[in-house]
Amino acid sequence: MKSLLALVALFTPAMAMAEPTEGAMGAMGQIVFLGGFLVIFYFLLWRPQSKRQKEHKNLMAGLDKNDEVVTAGGILGKVIKVGEEFVVIEIADGVQFPVQKVAITAVLPKGTIKEVKA
Repeated sequence: MKSLLALVALFTPAMAMAEPTEGAMGAMGQIVFLGGFLVIFYFLLWRPQSKRQKEHKNLMAGLDKNDEVVTAGGILGKVIKVGEEFVVIEIADGVQFPVQKVAITAVLPKGTIKEVKA
């Protein structure tokens, strides 16, 4: 046991003075690690967000008169007039107001308003 302790004491200073070795991951490993993060961000964040933006842009371009829509504020209404940046929505008989196209979140199937009011 004493000889083992003597060997450890003998080699410990030599190990402390040895040249520092490169970390567990070299420069190539760091590049691969960074590339992996970029791939993960692309598939989990950037790609789905661009798909959502594309779908919303198509939704805004496809708005027509008499479409039943829901706004970002949760207001359900029927499109009366479609403009360049605004649409006019009728939420009740004779109650109409303009809404920005970007505030429309979904186009609903025909008859949804009647089902909700009933």
